[in-house]
Amino acid sequence: MTRRKKDVSIAAALKYENAKHSAPRVTAKGRGSIADKIIAEARRHGIPIKEDPALVQILSRLEIDEHIPAELYKAVAEILAFVYALNERYRHERLESVR
Repeated sequence: MTRRKKDVSIAAALKYENAKHSAPRVTAKGRGSIADKIIAEARRHGIPIKEDPALVQILSRLEIDEHIPAELYKAVAEILAFVYALNERYRHERLESVR
């Protein structure tokens, strides 16, 4: 008899400071309970979460504080565009609610 393994969470967090660095860097990564904590912290701080199983597999192989390789620029740029759009929408909604 075989038992199916429960899916294990994998998470990676990126930080991009355009003025300081040429590429985003990995600021956190983990599997299982560590991944769950990373996700919970992001949610607690209102940080958008984007699921991309293929990308997180690659990012999880990088070291903490390591900049992403050039091969990932396009994929990460799409995620950053998603995050920037969410932030802009949130900012716009807040401004509308103040008026």
